[in-house]
Amino acid sequence: MSKPTILIVDDEPRSLEALERTLFDEFEILTAETTAEAESLLADNWVQVILCDQRMPGESGVEFLARVRERWPDVIRIIISGYTEAEDIIAGLNEAGIYHYITKPWQPEKLILTLRGALEMFELQRQNELLAIELRLSEEGARRKVSENRRKLQKRYDFDDGIVRASNSPMNRVCATLARVAPYDLPVVFQGESGTGKEMAARAIHYNSLRWNKPFVVQACQAMDHDMLERDLFGERRGDARTDRPGLLERAFGGTLFLDEVAEIPLSFQARLLRVLQEGEYRPVGSNQTRKLDIRIIAASSCDLEQACAEGRFRKDLYFRLAGVTITIPPLRERREDVPILASYLLKQAISTLGKEAAGFTPEAMSCLKRHDWPGNVRELRNEIERMLVMGPEGELLGADLLSAKVLTGMPSPAGGGGAELLPGADDGRSLKSRIEEIEGRILREALIRHRWNKSRVARELGLSRVGLRSKLERYGIGREDAPDRPAETAG
Repeated sequence: MSKPTILIVDDEPRSLEALERTLFDEFEILTAETTAEAESLLADNWVQVILCDQRMPGESGVEFLARVRERWPDVIRIIISGYTEAEDIIAGLNEAGIYHYITKPWQPEKLILTLRGALEMFELQRQNELLAIELRLSEEGARRKVSENRRKLQKRYDFDDGIVRASNSPMNRVCATLARVAPYDLPVVFQGESGTGKEMAARAIHYNSLRWNKPFVVQACQAMDHDMLERDLFGERRGDARTDRPGLLERAFGGTLFLDEVAEIPLSFQARLLRVLQEGEYRPVGSNQTRKLDIRIIAASSCDLEQACAEGRFRKDLYFRLAGVTITIPPLRERREDVPILASYLLKQAISTLGKEAAGFTPEAMSCLKRHDWPGNVRELRNEIERMLVMGPEGELLGADLLSAKVLTGMPSPAGGGGAELLPGADDGRSLKSRIEEIEGRILREALIRHRWNKSRVARELGLSRVGLRSKLERYGIGREDAPDRPAETAG
């Protein structure tokens, strides 16, 4: 019986030798010092797993594995790196679909266990493909499998259990509206800030509608010109069945089309889209034959579409065609009661994805998560939790010292988009002194958390004496009750 094949990509020969020596007994090993060499090996060999270094000259591991994902999607992709930047890990998950992120120095036993798990995943994928072939031969079995998968999807997007929220969440009203709208074949527009979960709400409507057993397809409209949207939505006929490109309207036939950031559609294409929706038919690019339209349209926008209409950026007639029902998704800062349950849910997802354990959050960390305004909403919260998990100790509680500075202080992210103002309460009539004192209190609390409440270190960093620091803490009412999960202060 032949050994499974592992391809190792690393520009450092010593690292290649060490990995090959460790894995040689159990696996067939191929090595490459460049991504070009690795691609050549992939083209000529049946590779099950790629173990790729992140930092390489010319091209990063994530960039290479993102390309591998397109050409050889069945190959299990793993990053191995001496660096643990959260941005690299998040990019690996989103762009390259990595199975695992292994940090250097690696432990031989743990590395082998990870590779065994990756090979099990590869084998499961193959079995699933074989099962799909077998199911085609058995109509009844195929129907059962499809029904089972659809039931799982319906449960995932159930209004009661699928949309994670607190019992007293403002999202309860949104979910009640979704439940009322879903069974009726009306177009829906979602409005809300980026990252609030508009696509998830759209999927919830689809999987609870009469079209639930048909496709749900997504068209991102931002940064798309007229020609690109025309080809993506209507498809293209090139005179050869092998090269014809079906459009999303064809792929979504009988199901739901989700138009994300619909306000970004060029005005020239808005007129074309309106005509298609009114007439119920369209013509693929390069074709003289019309095709019937049978889809439900759900659109989303992070800006106010009525305001866009008033400013002439969006056609009123198209807006009224799309907005059978308009639903606004509240930002996370307006539903802070959802943060604890959302954070726990996202942590479980991150543990499953990254393969690293954590016992939860300390009370202090959770207090900071609830206090932050989350200008990036759920997407920003997910990234923060993944970063905490990566940087935190294995299997322990994640403390507030792992949080980024903007979350500790309650300040907005550099990109803006909401959050606490740098000068809090700028329009509440308070004096400059009171606003500056509020900022000073935030800075003190952030420094204390970062130094694990070691007041000597905080005083040195801020250029204060111990007596001066104590005086300020008393003045702002900052005490040990702000850090219930911390051990007693050290003098250190």
